Amino acid sequence: MDRDVGSAPSLLVSTPLPKNGSRKTSVPEFSHPEAIVSNPLSDWLRKRGINFLVDNTNEFAGAITRPTRGSTPGFENYKQGASNAGQYAMQLDIDWEKLAGLRGFATHMITVGRYGTTANRMFGDWLNHASEDYGGGGNVVVHLVYMYGEETLYGGRLAIAAGRMSEISDFAASPLFCNFQNGSFCGRPKGITDTNFDAGYPAATWGFRVRGRPVRSVYVQTGVYPIENGIYQVYQHRTGFKFNGANIIGYAAPIETAWEPVFGHGKLPGHYKFGAQVFSTPQVDNYYDLYGGSYATTGLAQKKRSASWSTWVMLDQQFLHYKAKGSGLTGMAGLIYNDPHTSLRRYLVYGALINRGLFASRPYDTLGFSLTYTKIASGVSRTEAALIRKGGTLLNHATGVQRDAVVMEFNYAIHVVRGVIFTPLFEYYIHPNAQYNLRDAALLGFKSHIQFM
Repeated sequence: MDRDVGSAPSLLVSTPLPKNGSRKTSVPEFSHPEAIVSNPLSDWLRKRGINFLVDNTNEFAGAITRPTRGSTPGFENYKQGASNAGQYAMQLDIDWEKLAGLRGFATHMITVGRYGTTANRMFGDWLNHASEDYGGGGNVVVHLVYMYGEETLYGGRLAIAAGRMSEISDFAASPLFCNFQNGSFCGRPKGITDTNFDAGYPAATWGFRVRGRPVRSVYVQTGVYPIENGIYQVYQHRTGFKFNGANIIGYAAPIETAWEPVFGHGKLPGHYKFGAQVFSTPQVDNYYDLYGGSYATTGLAQKKRSASWSTWVMLDQQFLHYKAKGSGLTGMAGLIYNDPHTSLRRYLVYGALINRGLFASRPYDTLGFSLTYTKIASGVSRTEAALIRKGGTLLNHATGVQRDAVVMEFNYAIHVVRGVIFTPLFEYYIHPNAQYNLRDAALLGFKSHIQFM
């Protein structure tokens, strides 16, 4: 009902094999969200293996609290304000089995256009966007997100994909995250893309991924994704259509496994996933210099680490099921732990409750609450403290020592009409930018999603 364009890969990961499933090679069914207008052309194309989706997601947020003010550089620009950001997106899936007789083969492509800005920077936060649909789009009319082919074999028991891919659409992913708007949670918990070496929507790199399902409710997947320098910056990936490998500087190798049980006579699905990845590209240490001292104090070059890593545990489980299809109470929790020597966010912990159909008269409305806690790596905190003592310029747009932060969101998604969802929301930032010298910030806003096709 409310699956944004781009959620199809995580939906596929979150769908266990059917009971008594066939071993016949075939293409899994494409995502068919309800649209605002019934379109005979879309129905005609889908019967022939072509799935074309168009949607718009718009996100507004405005601060209802005053920011910290002062004469210190950076503080003078803080202000109480509001912002609007969003994206229009197009998705094209082609079932080449129906179209050309290529058994089990499909291709997937998404383009977006993003607009607007985000309110969190007005009160000094650069860690977690108040509007997730901001950034990475290149400020162009059409930005390619991903374009890849996938072969599905043995009734979904083996799937192999390659092309321009967003790694974090398949790994550490869930279609439930974007029941919320804030960027610490929506899309993916922000800690998983702590480095610019992780390709998360709307960025992509060349990639190869293989997923196997040895039993109905268990999958194991792994892949190799060349690391492309500047994947979130306009000088390399403004449009997303730059395909040369001149900027490849290493590779990321993730692995993930999950148990996907369904309890309560098939009505209470759950997902319990565990994963890790290694980055082969050398990264600088966030505290030490070449000789084991503080680089902020000595002024020497930072120590180089030959590789770095990230790990995650992610859980979600539906506890209650109401009468309407897809309704019920679902809980989510997770932990992302990064290499403490090279990361900004040492770890991130999150939790959420999603309650769809709580009111019988509104079976498709959803009540949601989420919380994320971010702990900054100790090396970053110590380096910033040393720079303050030295009178140097801080990193990460900080105006004080970064330590930890909390972001909360409470929302109510209203299913207005077919294909239209409007979500009033409240966001609260404790220690914006993980700084104790910044006032907490409260925001009111809304998120709207319109599915045109």
